[in-house]
Amino acid sequence: MITLDSPFTITTRSSKETVDLGIRLAGLLKPGDVIALCGELGSGKTTLVRGIARGLGVGEDCPVTSPTFVIMNVYPGRMPVYHFDLYRLNGASDLYDIGVEEYFFGRGVSIVEWAEKAEGLFPPSAIRLDLRMIDENSREIKCRGREKI
Repeated sequence: MITLDSPFTITTRSSKETVDLGIRLAGLLKPGDVIALCGELGSGKTTLVRGIARGLGVGEDCPVTSPTFVIMNVYPGRMPVYHFDLYRLNGASDLYDIGVEEYFFGRGVSIVEWAEKAEGLFPPSAIRLDLRMIDENSREIKCRGREKI
């Protein structure tokens, strides 16, 4: 049994398993939730986002890709999915220019890749997931639970 309020660690052995985990996690989310994803390049962050988006009702016809060059993508589903990618940002202050508070405290779910670049920006109820590449196909995903990030 997975809960987002308590720590857990899961190893996925394929992209499909990572997407499936995202779908399961989506069932635990509610409007206003913020998910902070941390991990190196290729650790599966965007793949996990794809699963969360699918689990929140974002259709297969809507490509879920990393918004590295645009900072944020919005996907329509049962509730909006705000997908941020901070890879190219210098720090949390860059996010204030796009009104990040409206998204973090809005009616959708915010998912932030490269969240370690914005330490201190997230609400106390944020869910931190650390992803680590084990090998070409396997990923270790650790949830720290809801915590101050």
